[in-house]
Amino acid sequence: MMKNKIYAVGAAGVIALSLAACGTSSASSSSTASGGASADAASMPTVKMMVGGIDKQIYLPYQLAEQLGYYQKYGVKVELSTEQQGGVGAEDAMASGQVDMAGAWYVHTVDFQSKGKNVINLVQLSSAPGERIMCSPKANVKTGADLKGKTVGVTDLGSGTDELTQFIAAKAGLAKTDYHTIAVGAGSTAIAAIQRGSADCVMTTQPTVGALESKNLATSAIDLATTEGATAALGGTLPSAGLLAQSDWVKTHEDAAQKVVNALVDTMHWISTHSAQDIADKLPQSFVQNSTISKDQYVAALNQDKGQFLPDGIMPAGGPKTIFDEEKTIGVDTSKVNIPDTFTQKYAQAALKLEGYTATTTPAGNDG
Repeated sequence: MMKNKIYAVGAAGVIALSLAACGTSSASSSSTASGGASADAASMPTVKMMVGGIDKQIYLPYQLAEQLGYYQKYGVKVELSTEQQGGVGAEDAMASGQVDMAGAWYVHTVDFQSKGKNVINLVQLSSAPGERIMCSPKANVKTGADLKGKTVGVTDLGSGTDELTQFIAAKAGLAKTDYHTIAVGAGSTAIAAIQRGSADCVMTTQPTVGALESKNLATSAIDLATTEGATAALGGTLPSAGLLAQSDWVKTHEDAAQKVVNALVDTMHWISTHSAQDIADKLPQSFVQNSTISKDQYVAALNQDKGQFLPDGIMPAGGPKTIFDEEKTIGVDTSKVNIPDTFTQKYAQAALKLEGYTATTTPAGNDG
């Protein structure tokens, strides 16, 4: 969901996109995954998906599904791309029809529906934002209340990290005038904001978290990277990374939508049954080892925060209610939005049935 403006990266064997200075390379082609026959490439439906920061750990399932060969396994050709620095956000690109699906935060369904745009979440990949508020030791921030008088860097103004910062501050009793937010992007630009002192804190994810810690520039002040941390800070699980699409598109592309969800649910099961090292070994090299982080640091970070990922793609009980509480707290008019209209469990449930997997997440009902 969040507007982590990064570089473009191509899906393996699907689309080649030019790479920005960060040096991400397109993923290498995967062989057909075991347990499923490869579909004839010529007969596969094609789906364009943009991810809100494809190299970030919070969004790793979308690329991992490609690396495992699962899109091909289930008979769909997925063209993966990522947000460009200063460009259109993944969720906005989906809502405007530039791409079919967005790997983005569930909260955007509420934002869009509050504005009359019928966007729905098809499968839920995480129950926590995967974020940490990283602060300079000089800032002396330990709680949301300590953000008073501070400058907090978010990926972009109006982004999910911006809204989440507002929610945390509001729950701590702060008004928006009590602190200041600036757009710092992610990765090297977020690190630079702390390094040069233009931000006291930044809300960011792995691997940027690990890079800040390894350089002794910032420490984790508020943990939103795990289900337990999010519950402690926000009062409940906060479903974040999901698969968003316009409802009208889904209605006319049911088969393609189901196949993408099949691939992602199988990927979530794979994540739940494999180690952080196994996951890192499958991802593109540039994701797990670059100028800001070593592979060992990436694996250590993933070990720490792997609990954010759901094993079955099911929207967790109570999660949507927390999201609605967040939206109301920051001033979004949700009076015309119904919780059951913002997500569906049917595609994930069908995917689980197809593979014979058992759901372990307690599912959200009509009340979230």
